[in-house]
Amino acid sequence: MLDCRTWPATVLSLLVTLASSTLTEAGSKPSPELAPHLTAIAELARPSPMVSVPAGTFPYGSKSVPTAPYGNWTPFDDTELPQHHVWLGTYEIDRDEVSLGEYLLFLQQRHQHPSDELQKLLWHVITIHFIPDETLARWPALYVTWTEAHDLCTARHARLPTEAEWEKAARGSEGNLFPWGETTPSASLAMFGQHHVHEIPILAAVDSLDQGRSPYGLHHMAGNVAEWVQDWFGPDYYAYMPERDPPGPATGRYKGVRGGSWKSARIMLRTATRGGASPNQRSATIGFRCAQSSFKHAP
Repeated sequence: MLDCRTWPATVLSLLVTLASSTLTEAGSKPSPELAPHLTAIAELARPSPMVSVPAGTFPYGSKSVPTAPYGNWTPFDDTELPQHHVWLGTYEIDRDEVSLGEYLLFLQQRHQHPSDELQKLLWHVITIHFIPDETLARWPALYVTWTEAHDLCTARHARLPTEAEWEKAARGSEGNLFPWGETTPSASLAMFGQHHVHEIPILAAVDSLDQGRSPYGLHHMAGNVAEWVQDWFGPDYYAYMPERDPPGPATGRYKGVRGGSWKSARIMLRTATRGGASPNQRSATIGFRCAQSSFKHAP
């Protein structure tokens, strides 16, 4: 097992921040007032189309930049070093984050209730902020555990993307700094840097902000909600990983989380920035999208 006392301070800080959210089971029965809204939101569920990412190499991780220690290309921490040119086979990945409508429909199909945290948030935004069900249905799923994300993707005959797949889909074969390129993040490119005193998420529809799309046309690979990936989070994995379809470490304590969220600072939106969280954690800042192998391999 890795000794976390040797990890860089920035990694420990990020993991503590992610782990600050609740670790709870499925929620209690919704109130009679909330239940019709949950049903209506689920009925508005609209799955994301999938985008094909062709086989080939891409620069995975970051290079050390000793001559410009405070620039945007400077690694967030040592976990994204060293950079490798990794080959991935063809795969498909959701263009959009899994929506709240899809998530609530999935829970209904399993005869499960949303977590108490999600119920409390939805009742608040419905009754205090008057957000309609149609808008909430296009929010990204949030307060979702890694296991729930995994199970929803499995129910769709898909899976969570590996960390390498996620990064290639975010940055393209040329290795963009941000999904859209090198332009400094702004409100027209990503939903980020929003901090509400009451911790109310400030979210965008999963199919919004076209200007911020990745080279393969994916929305919100930076900001909105951070996203679970398949892999265990390995702080030193880049030092020994294979350079063809890396599967991630065999074991771990945290699952990988990528992309930054609605409340993240700009540095967390970089395509190479890494993080992790306990797989049974529920957070207002973490959602997911699904992927699927195409079973096309290089000769």
